[in-house]
Amino acid sequence: EKGYETGEHAPGLKLGGCGAYKAAHHIIKTHAKVWHSYNNTWRREQGGMVGISLTSGWGEPVDPHSPTDRDAAERYIQFHLGWFANPIYRGDYPEVMKNYVGKKSAQQGLGTSRLPTFSVQEKTYIKGTSDFLGIGHFTTRYVLQKNFPFLQVSSYHTDPDLAELVDPNWPAPGPKWLYSVPWGFRRLLNFIKTQYGNPLIYVTENGVSETLQCTQLCDEWRIQYLKGYINEILKALNDGVNVKGYTAWSLLDKFEWNKGFSERFGLYHIDFQNKNKPRYPKASVDYYKKIISANGFPNPREVMS
Repeated sequence: EKGYETGEHAPGLKLGGCGAYKAAHHIIKTHAKVWHSYNNTWRREQGGMVGISLTSGWGEPVDPHSPTDRDAAERYIQFHLGWFANPIYRGDYPEVMKNYVGKKSAQQGLGTSRLPTFSVQEKTYIKGTSDFLGIGHFTTRYVLQKNFPFLQVSSYHTDPDLAELVDPNWPAPGPKWLYSVPWGFRRLLNFIKTQYGNPLIYVTENGVSETLQCTQLCDEWRIQYLKGYINEILKALNDGVNVKGYTAWSLLDKFEWNKGFSERFGLYHIDFQNKNKPRYPKASVDYYKKIISANGFPNPREVMS
């Protein structure tokens, strides 16, 4: 979407209303081809797995008792996670995506939907091409219905007819988009369990950055973020969600898309001004080490012998 719709990221194309959908269509078909290639050529010999890693926030209805808000929150998830996961696990794009993009395309006077279609053969070829689902998750939004005027330039962002809100009380230690809302992760994981037949899940990205440089290396907000989100994964495990592994994002400060070195996600601080790029552990390193060594949350009353 940022590469082919808004042009913020490489390759910088501004193909409003259709670019992101076309790019995603190719990604999904290519992914299926790679899965089949491995399945036919290497799986018997190597016994490996091929999956896909998708990033999605959670959308919570502003008013859980309002059918329109609940439908808007459902569209939020389907236009993010379902866009890719639905073809791979269920054989086609989510119905709500097909309906909304198709309707908007017709209103624009287009003969066909801006959302491409899969042939019957492609649907069969794509369905089931994931031995596990990688999930990148960072934050949550409240969602409500919002109608965009017909004459507006078409856009992936306006197609689902929804608005995103945040709670001003949610901690926001890093970039403007990343609020710490741990409970959304449990709901997302349970949604995946229900929608896609409880697939094997690896959490491939989860973490928070700092926008101000953490010169004292005391990233208490990252510790609280990790604690909250990992705890919600534990609850999801108790719900029966098939989470197999977790990866904190990330080990080191690094080059972050169009933010460069200004946004730091790392457990280790990197001095980018020094040609040797020395690494310094932030406070979160010690905390995360304890979680790893205890394979869970350490008991604060436990005395080291």
